[in-house]
Amino acid sequence: MDRTSVSRRAASAVRSAVRPSLGTTRFLASVMVPVSLGVLVLDKFGLLGALARLINPLLHLIGLPGSAALVILSSMLLNIYSAIAVIGTLPLSGREITIIAVICLIAHNLIVESAIMRKTGSSAMRMALLRISVGLFAGWLLNLLLPAGFGAALANGADTVARRESGLAALIDALLPWAQKTGLLLVKMAVIVAVLMVIQKLLEEFGFMEALGRVLSPFMRFIGLPSSTGFLLIVANLVGFAYGSAIMIERVESGKLTLSDGDLFNHHAGISHSLLEDTLLFMAISVPFFWLVVPRVILAIIVVWLERGRRILFRRSFRVGTI
Repeated sequence: MDRTSVSRRAASAVRSAVRPSLGTTRFLASVMVPVSLGVLVLDKFGLLGALARLINPLLHLIGLPGSAALVILSSMLLNIYSAIAVIGTLPLSGREITIIAVICLIAHNLIVESAIMRKTGSSAMRMALLRISVGLFAGWLLNLLLPAGFGAALANGADTVARRESGLAALIDALLPWAQKTGLLLVKMAVIVAVLMVIQKLLEEFGFMEALGRVLSPFMRFIGLPSSTGFLLIVANLVGFAYGSAIMIERVESGKLTLSDGDLFNHHAGISHSLLEDTLLFMAISVPFFWLVVPRVILAIIVVWLERGRRILFRRSFRVGTI
């Protein structure tokens, strides 16, 4: 293969990545911006705290104080960064933060990521409920496993979240910082999505995607996923679900990934993804690596095999994205 041919094929692969990357960026922006703004409004008018108080009784069953409700709710509606920001305002032990961390890592950014899962074969509501249920189950399990003296007090906040200004004036004051932060996030998202799409197209063009599938095939069979999702699993764990969504959506729309396989992949990735960045964020506040990673990976494998078993038992009633 001469150099001219390689350059021509590479250029063609890059051009073919432009349209799907732009489409995915527009889709993510159309979901992320209104969700982020909606949460800001809820927060500034005190409604987020009111919602958090509703789940207080449930948290006591898994060994968490009622104040942890705001952390978990922030994570479910937004992302890991928001959860860690709220953790910094609360007096929590290392044991409590470890339990909260695992719940947040499993059930975070539910609205945006569930919308992505809907485009790749899953029911958005079902996946959101699955992640919340598995997250709370993981919290309950860790409450049983972790000794009472596990970890030290890590946060320096008051017993409750500090009272903040609320209402329309507070919302107006927060809009400019929100717009700046959201704009930077959209730029970052567009760049990462484009780069990932170019990498995928180049791997496909020169046959590396197929080779990667063969290499990962034994591992993928072990965790219950089709070999065609091997590259998706790497991307989801390196850069996260939202940033890797462009590749998932493009593969489904191009017919390279069936909706059924996409749905099965979502069962794993919904429980365990972003093993790099999100894990490091919680490690930065002294949560042990083992408890951040191992429970998620094990639960993700179990969930996939349970789903495969369910499909065998109820094959006649199965429709992708509905049950």
